[in-house]
Amino acid sequence: MTRIQDYDVSDPIQGKVVSTERLTPDNSKVEIRDIVLQLNRSDFAFKIGQSIGVIAPGKEKHGTKHHFRLYTVAGEDPAKNTIRLCVKRCFYIDDFNGERYEGVASNYLCNLKEGEEISLAGPFGIPFKLPEEKAADILMIGMGTGIAPFRAFVRDLYEKEGGWNGQVRLFYGAKTGMELAYMNDQKNDFEHYYDKKTFKAFEAVSPKPLFNAPVAMTEALEKNSEEIWNMLLNRKVHVYVAGLESIKNMLSKAFVKIAGNQRTWESKYRELNKSGRWQELIY
Repeated sequence: MTRIQDYDVSDPIQGKVVSTERLTPDNSKVEIRDIVLQLNRSDFAFKIGQSIGVIAPGKEKHGTKHHFRLYTVAGEDPAKNTIRLCVKRCFYIDDFNGERYEGVASNYLCNLKEGEEISLAGPFGIPFKLPEEKAADILMIGMGTGIAPFRAFVRDLYEKEGGWNGQVRLFYGAKTGMELAYMNDQKNDFEHYYDKKTFKAFEAVSPKPLFNAPVAMTEALEKNSEEIWNMLLNRKVHVYVAGLESIKNMLSKAFVKIAGNQRTWESKYRELNKSGRWQELIY
């Protein structure tokens, strides 16, 4: 549980909603929004992979004045002093009474209108470290709103860095194709980079979303196992992972198959992790 007392919020930032756009269709049960906030300070130094703390109004009847939640920044525009958040409207079922409740922070954010202001704190977290050499291969794997840091990452590679020479591969999973934030028919920010020689993106969705079948991420990775393993054998490769805790077990199973056996994969993982070439953003 993210608690406000665990973070330094003594110097909050005010953000004004510039735009809020639904990324999923209106008829979809899942609502994911792209929210652009203009900050009241220009000294916000954000790096890819870091999060911003949202200080949402709490519920007085529960004795909480404020509710604190971290969101990974999906992009920034220093010239306009804006940041972008990818937010999924969440609900949860109480284990005791079985009732359905709204997630406090996500519903607060998704309900915001243009011009409204919110309190923020941060940035927090260890940023994703960009490889020093442009010849380095990059493997990115994200699930759900875990796409947020990779939207910013890919943009930096091909715009701020002026392109990338190493192979860049993005694997992104969601329950359905329309829930692939920033990569669906309604809004596809990654299409700007499809013509880049070094960039490829792969989608993974659930084969039976109505029956809550798991997202076929392992299948997508295994289908490209030869290329992935060749990338991992390259001592310059960097791997970036973002998503819920469940993604770790999913990837472990997939990489064991790709490597051929448990021992080979564990050895490779230790090498990547020890050298700082395996980086995770798990929430």
